[in-house]
Amino acid sequence: MAFLKRLGYYMIGLTIGIIFLAFFLKKKTSETGTEFCYFPNCRVLKELRSKPLVFSEEVQETLGEGLADSTDIKLFLREGSVKFRESEAQGEPCPWYTIHYEVDGKDASLRATNCESRVTISEFRFTED
Repeated sequence: MAFLKRLGYYMIGLTIGIIFLAFFLKKKTSETGTEFCYFPNCRVLKELRSKPLVFSEEVQETLGEGLADSTDIKLFLREGSVKFRESEAQGEPCPWYTIHYEVDGKDASLRATNCESRVTISEFRFTED
């Protein structure tokens, strides 16, 4: 009986601690803008967002045609899904990634080349179903 009583106290304390920690970390991240990126997709997108963006001529034409705008591309880098099978994460001299996202109800993808000082968006296209 003593073991079950101690286990009950432990579970109550653990639950209170987890709730406290969740509220504390949520408040801290909202104040400082800190993100906890542990998964590969999140880490790649965070690194791409941390550098200045440069658009290739092809992408600038797409933006000029009004098919998409720079906010759509920035949304790719926040909410997109990195397709590692279609990417070259160990590429030389700079790794590149294919990122998929849905824009205005259409599936789209872009190719981002991640160099040391900048990220180049070299391709932006809508995929055919």
